[in-house]
Amino acid sequence: MSLSYLRSGALGVALMLGATAVQGAPAGFPNQTEGDYVAKDFRFADGSTLPEVKLHYTTLGTPHKNAAGEIDNAVLALHGTTGTGKQFLLPTLAPDLFAEGAPLDASKYYVILPDGLGRGGSTKPSDGLKAKFPRYGYADVVEGQHRLVTEGLGIKHLRLVMGTSMGGMQAWMWGERYPDSMDRIAAVASQPIQVSGRNALWRRLLIENIRNDPDYKGGDYTEQPSHFLKVLPIFNIMTESVLGLQKDAPTNDGARQLFDKYAAAFTGKVDANDWLYWFDSSYDYDPYAGLERIKAPLLAVNFADDELNPPQLDVMDGAMAKLKNSRFVLVPASAETHGHQSLRYAKLWKGYLQEFMASAK
Repeated sequence: MSLSYLRSGALGVALMLGATAVQGAPAGFPNQTEGDYVAKDFRFADGSTLPEVKLHYTTLGTPHKNAAGEIDNAVLALHGTTGTGKQFLLPTLAPDLFAEGAPLDASKYYVILPDGLGRGGSTKPSDGLKAKFPRYGYADVVEGQHRLVTEGLGIKHLRLVMGTSMGGMQAWMWGERYPDSMDRIAAVASQPIQVSGRNALWRRLLIENIRNDPDYKGGDYTEQPSHFLKVLPIFNIMTESVLGLQKDAPTNDGARQLFDKYAAAFTGKVDANDWLYWFDSSYDYDPYAGLERIKAPLLAVNFADDELNPPQLDVMDGAMAKLKNSRFVLVPASAETHGHQSLRYAKLWKGYLQEFMASAK
């Protein structure tokens, strides 16, 4: 086990979190494609079933096959709660991760960017079932990812399972559920404990405000509810750093303006049921007791000013002690970091991933 507390490099202005539209990968990435796999007879952890679940994905690079005809260069990258696979194509992420010479160079690796169950182009409540959609948890999202990789793409083994935020949490779960399915694991901006304390409370605030919106109608609305939108800026407040918020709102009037800007950004872009399900889905996340099942070397990177994964909880030292081969990096808070949003700036953490991947050779 290795514990490192390292200083990050420069960082630009933070992007607002949310469903960020990305028109495509930056020029130079080979063979960007999109596809869908339809998983038949999908059984949820609570026993519910759907006859079909569509799982959308984006890929970069070309699959390489070994002498046995098996794909041997696949990397799985898992997105956060409000994102899709295309979040990794942001200009603050993609060049630092997938360009030539980068840690996950798409000319060498076959990079899989799935849209998790309930999000993006994958099957979700807003497709028609609304609140009748089965209640899904992270275990169901991971099951969908696994079926996409193994059944849809025919991949038996992954070079790396990597994720940020919710995706980082699910990377821990992959290591426990499928310990022989990957060479390495990288979890960015996550902790391997139940969603509890402040992290659970602010999620509950969002969930209850959606459910109690007078226009929600038990999820069977025909026009999007709008009252709960005024609460959604709590998402930005919780995921930006204290220094970043002070910089963006240095006066009382500035804070009002920033709040209005946050709220306006959600208008017309949010489905109430989808958001409710997103934030409720963390209810089953609890990997701590099973960490010893993880076999693959694991890199965890967190940020000291991340209010969702605060280092004051003293989780990571104990967690890493349970693993056979691990490294934990805590990036100190500075004017260059942006709390939980720091995960969207790969230049802050790509060096650690580069070292981690190089050590496998």
